[in-house]
Amino acid sequence: MPATEHSTAEILEKLHIEPLNSGACWGDWIANPGGGELASLNPATGETLARVQMAGLDDYEAVMARAVAAFDEWRMIPAPQRGAIVREIGDELRAHKADLGALVTLEMGKILAEGLGEVQEMIDIADFAVGLSRQLYGLTMHSERPGHRMYEQWHPLGIVGVISAFNFPVAVWSWNALIAAVCGDCILWRPSSETPLTAIAVQKICNRVLDRHGLKGVFNLVIGKSASVGETLIADRRIPLVSFTGSTEVGRHVSEVVARRLGRSILELGGNNGIIVMDDADPALVVRAVLFGAVGTAGQRCTTTRRLFLQRGIASKIAAALQSAYRQVKIGAPIDETTLMGPLVNARAVDDMMDGIRRSREQGGEILYGGKRLDGCYVEPTLVRAQPEMPILQEEIFAPILYLIEFHDLDEAIHWHNAVPQGLSSAIFTNNLVAAETFLSHRGSDCGIANVNIGTSGAEIGGAFGGEKDTGGGRESGSDAWKAYMRRQTNTINWSGQLPLAQGIRFEV
Repeated sequence: MPATEHSTAEILEKLHIEPLNSGACWGDWIANPGGGELASLNPATGETLARVQMAGLDDYEAVMARAVAAFDEWRMIPAPQRGAIVREIGDELRAHKADLGALVTLEMGKILAEGLGEVQEMIDIADFAVGLSRQLYGLTMHSERPGHRMYEQWHPLGIVGVISAFNFPVAVWSWNALIAAVCGDCILWRPSSETPLTAIAVQKICNRVLDRHGLKGVFNLVIGKSASVGETLIADRRIPLVSFTGSTEVGRHVSEVVARRLGRSILELGGNNGIIVMDDADPALVVRAVLFGAVGTAGQRCTTTRRLFLQRGIASKIAAALQSAYRQVKIGAPIDETTLMGPLVNARAVDDMMDGIRRSREQGGEILYGGKRLDGCYVEPTLVRAQPEMPILQEEIFAPILYLIEFHDLDEAIHWHNAVPQGLSSAIFTNNLVAAETFLSHRGSDCGIANVNIGTSGAEIGGAFGGEKDTGGGRESGSDAWKAYMRRQTNTINWSGQLPLAQGIRFEV
């Protein structure tokens, strides 16, 4: 049955969400955590979906202690067996995809297709992690000393702290948690305060799977305030790795705190993503990619397209086509399957967007479409004709504002494209091989993701996801990103009966 045919109450009931929920869990829920109450609001309606009792510092310590104890057991389970348990989590996600996807939509505000797509991404990551559990490969090296064997192996790292953002309330957790789990780590999750219910639903799914195996403390949850629980987590020496997704400003603070204790961090921070469109590009491809990239998730993706560089020969055609496409975007209740753009996450986000539009005008920008505040947390997606020197182009405004900038040649476009602090996702649309290869070369895009004839949003899980510069340099999900969740050990075995030293050193007595 489609999610739209279920009431909010039915969706919450099927995911075991109560009117008042505990926000601290290590496999068993702490009955009355002491961090105060948090209301989860539906941004489309303003209604309270449910309430959460947040974790206090004592609750954090109780959860953390169980995670540390669980790590001693979990890391000794063979990796393929850990993978089999993650496979069961993937199966549970399949069984609850419709309801969990609908909950993502209700709590965060992204349209239903994207809510369901986010859960599908979790399922795909589970499948990826299962295969990975048999591929945690090390290397064998030739020793320069006779009768010696050298190799390297990878060991579980410990407790991985995951701090996730509201815009992908469950998928980003899975990028980290499911891969870290097959690596032998335990996970401590602090989700966004905007989306606590989706985190509780996921934790309950994990609990059911682990209960079948007599395990607790592998996946752990603490919903709590940034100033107390959040700061304690990033400063905790028992957590060798913190994965943080959020703003560059907060990410810089997280990085500094973790680095002071010589911990590791994975940072997925701001994106100010650009697309370069050459005169020879296919206009139909461009408009489809830009529309989804700029309007999808109401402009609240780290990979949202925010700057569009148009070569002069095609600029007017693309600008007109985008204005026509924007007029057809249905804005409304995200749970309605015909809606293309839902609300922003809260009123503060709307204020930030309106302030950005005001400053764009002050700096010489021309509004080509949109720019209006609608009822509640709804806004019109906005097109702005901009000049490359406008200071606001250096910022990431987490809303559906797209700046259109005309350029003369590819070198000029690449220069403007790279002249921002962020470096996450990028794209070029062209049918010219030289232009495409130039964009992908050392003197082309300086981003962690660079695409040809595909937009900035919609990364596949098989590739490592992340960016450069103020985006933080982190990599998650596919490729060899698993190595971040493990520690590397180099081993040398001497079976020669002698003790030759490396580099031919002689040390005799």
